[in-house]
Amino acid sequence: MGLSTHVLDTMHGGPAAGMKVSLFTTTEDGHATLVKSFTLNHDGRNPDGPLYDNDSLQRGTYRLVFDVKGYFASKHVELPEPNFLNLVSLDFGVAHRDQHYHVPLLVSPWSYSTYRGS
Repeated sequence: MGLSTHVLDTMHGGPAAGMKVSLFTTTEDGHATLVKSFTLNHDGRNPDGPLYDNDSLQRGTYRLVFDVKGYFASKHVELPEPNFLNLVSLDFGVAHRDQHYHVPLLVSPWSYSTYRGS
């Protein structure tokens, strides 16, 4: 299955439809290269399916960047300026190309949580 992500809006109790997300490959020295940017669908997922399938996923390090501030602003949530969370970046590693790496994000304007899902 490769690499996938899913975002749930814990403030409103549902998928974070419309959130903008970017995927990067990263290097040990911190350099990041944009792979793709996309907007989450009605289910809080990439509309094109997995970000990588098993054949395309490579061993290495990656970064997902979630536009939390932009998403909650689009939902007309009154946010302080500056907002507590703006962009949430998750850096993670892929050690086994034959396994599924699912990176979910549970998010509100004030907190987030993630884990390696199945």
